Amino acid sequence: MSIWLALLVILLAFYVMTEIVDRHFIKSLDNIAEWMNLPPSVAGATLLALGTSAPEISTALFALFLEGASPATGVGTIVGSAIFQILVVIGFAAVVKTSYLNWRPVMRDSIFYAFSVGLLILFVADNKFTLIEGIAFVSSYFLYLFILYLWTKYVNEDAPRVSRSGFDLPNGSARIQFEGAQHQFDTPRPIEAIEKDMEGETARNPFKILQKSLGYPVEFLMNLIPDPEEKPKWTIPVFVLSLLVIAGASYFLVIAAESLATAVGIDKAIIALTILAGGSSIPEMISSAIVAKQGRGDMAIANAIGSNIFDILMSLGLPVLIYIIAKGEPLDGLGGANINSSIILLFTTLIVVVLLLFVQKFKASRPFGLFLIFLYIIYVIAAYMGWIDGGSTPATP
Repeated sequence: MSIWLALLVILLAFYVMTEIVDRHFIKSLDNIAEWMNLPPSVAGATLLALGTSAPEISTALFALFLEGASPATGVGTIVGSAIFQILVVIGFAAVVKTSYLNWRPVMRDSIFYAFSVGLLILFVADNKFTLIEGIAFVSSYFLYLFILYLWTKYVNEDAPRVSRSGFDLPNGSARIQFEGAQHQFDTPRPIEAIEKDMEGETARNPFKILQKSLGYPVEFLMNLIPDPEEKPKWTIPVFVLSLLVIAGASYFLVIAAESLATAVGIDKAIIALTILAGGSSIPEMISSAIVAKQGRGDMAIANAIGSNIFDILMSLGLPVLIYIIAKGEPLDGLGGANINSSIILLFTTLIVVVLLLFVQKFKASRPFGLFLIFLYIIYVIAAYMGWIDGGSTPATP
């Protein structure tokens, strides 16, 4: 597969996954959560988190089970996505509008996030995952859910508190709680929001040209699938079909990413840590920026940290656990120099973000956001130059 064809397939796969999750998968999960009568905090941290992280989970599964694929591709996508969310999603939200944060939920999620990254560092140190380690990852997420339950029940905060339902930002429905009462605000879907911001520039706008070339076939496919919001009886079939579409897009995404790495002559983990990770997180970045612009930066920043907890413990832990149970043996080749270094950097970026917020009295200002984005640019340059792993050969076309 040529470089340009691989890039086109990657772009199309991201577009398909964003649309199917945004328009159908999340809505079907919303209906299921309502049928199960789940509390908003539990629904947000489980079903809705599953919806927004479905592409990462599916990509990790194919990277583990697909013959010839590298496990590092799946791990790199999740680790790189976490770095992108901490630096770019939070940074972009702060650049859009300065926010004064409620420190309690930020610190709560940051502490458990640090615990999650610590587990990841510990478990990939020997370049493999065992059954016990896979169970520990998944169990830790249920511990997090239990902490959320206790927090919701016993902690009374004076300032607005972000509910876990904030996980569903990409589907255009952001939620926030004030003293235990849930209020829902409509936010534009990511692609619709971009279109609205670009009105009047259609003829010369590269996004519109790209959307016209790729969007019509995808739009045709999406229109064939019933909307579970309008036709609730189709919820389960749409849920299953959405999973199949996500799985198919993930399959081609992994194939294209591996081909791109081979064609460019670069470590597959680098492609996963940057292109795949950034692409899978763009919907969250756009939605968080929209929410921040509406004056709810508190929610946007807490969402970035909280969703990373799910990605590390479940988007990585669940595929690894499935692989170990299916194969009956530990998973080797999960780490590597680039992956291990990026995980350590992930922990470092969290410390930097929390310290900066603490120094600024939990004010997420525009200079703060620009600094975080600058750090991510440095990270990408370092990854492609081979500085992260201690001096590997840079990519050569």
